[in-house]
Amino acid sequence: MNLPKPVPGLVLRYAFLWSHEAAAGAEEGSKDRPCAVLLTTTTRDGRDVVTVLPVTHTPPEDEALAVEIPPSTKVRLGLDGERSWIILSEANRFSWPGPDLRPIAGDETGRVDYGLLSAALYDRVRTKWLAAYDRQRVGQINRTE
Repeated sequence: MNLPKPVPGLVLRYAFLWSHEAAAGAEEGSKDRPCAVLLTTTTRDGRDVVTVLPVTHTPPEDEALAVEIPPSTKVRLGLDGERSWIILSEANRFSWPGPDLRPIAGDETGRVDYGLLSAALYDRVRTKWLAAYDRQRVGQINRTE
């Protein structure tokens, strides 16, 4: 597997675990999907910890809790042509690289990343996420290894 440095705005292929799946007792996400890195931190012992937000084709019930990915960005990242949103209300946090990263289908190099969101799009995601956080509208699942 070809591993990039985890940085905010990087879009990864990841087995995202939704809160309803975790509440039902699942420990693994039911679907591998693109996810956007919201935040990276480094622990005192030097481990990288990454927080990701899921990308979905399902339109959000509350537009304040999602950011639509522009078609031009989807093309640049090599994603499909369907409308997609980055969901702000759910996050997974894990030690990098973790067992839930997945190689991109069809990529012979084993890459797990599609590339970076533009700075403007990432800033919009971060700003809307912070607003949702302030309103206590976000959740996070800490993943284990």
